[in-house]
Amino acid sequence: MPNRQNELNQALESMHFGFRAMVYKPDERLAQLGLSRIHHRLLYFIGRNPGCSINELLQIMRITKQYLHRPLRRMIELGYIRQTTDARDRRIKRLELSASGNKLEHELTEVQRRRFADIFKQTGPAAEKHWREVMKLLGEQIEF
Repeated sequence: MPNRQNELNQALESMHFGFRAMVYKPDERLAQLGLSRIHHRLLYFIGRNPGCSINELLQIMRITKQYLHRPLRRMIELGYIRQTTDARDRRIKRLELSASGNKLEHELTEVQRRRFADIFKQTGPAAEKHWREVMKLLGEQIEF
């Protein structure tokens, strides 16, 4: 069992350092703007789901309204995200990226996409497939 524990520790360390490598450049840019990783995630998920409601965004990101409130308000104030009232139900707020929000999201995320593309090219399709399976299973097991 000690060998298995060491292998699992190596997996944890690999995940830690891999994640750090993936977020380093975007985090650096966000810090220059006085923003943080949650702001990047908002840009990313709203960019992939334009017109989503706040409740839909909460479900997509699997976060609480309390966690979302302040960073979303800041991104709206800075003009990166636009919030509009739903045409049919005025209680629903729809979200989309502004032109500057699209530009920033692309700048932050493209660094990460290129890194994944390079790594997947080095490791091959089978390794990419297995990596996706592991990440999917980890994501499905999240507990709140």
